[in-house]
Amino acid sequence: MSDQDNNSPAKVRLDKWLWAARLFKTRALAKTAIEGGKVEIDGQKPKPGKEIGVGTTLKVRQGWDDRTMTALKLSEQRRGAPEAQQLYEETEESIRERQRLAELRKMQSAGPFSSEKPNKKDRRLRQAMKGRF
Repeated sequence: MSDQDNNSPAKVRLDKWLWAARLFKTRALAKTAIEGGKVEIDGQKPKPGKEIGVGTTLKVRQGWDDRTMTALKLSEQRRGAPEAQQLYEETEESIRERQRLAELRKMQSAGPFSSEKPNKKDRRLRQAMKGRF
């Protein structure tokens, strides 16, 4: 075991851990997300000062995505991305669901006119849909 493992605390505030794990850019953003109901611990809405331990299951909503993860390590300090990714493990089901939803959003944004350059008829249809005719 390294010195960092020996010096890791037994419990850490939730907002500090989310910040240290680089899920949010600042502690203030982590606190706002927690208070806004975007973070759940074992199915319950916590407070920013809630202390978490190793093995805690978290559900974090970031933008369009929901991530379900387990805390593997605790840290109160924000470090580099490779070290931050070792603080948690996202479930396989969560990863698959995020990828599936990302693919659906990608296909939805492409729309029916994405395959080739529109011809005159397609341009008129687009203008009609926008209410210009």
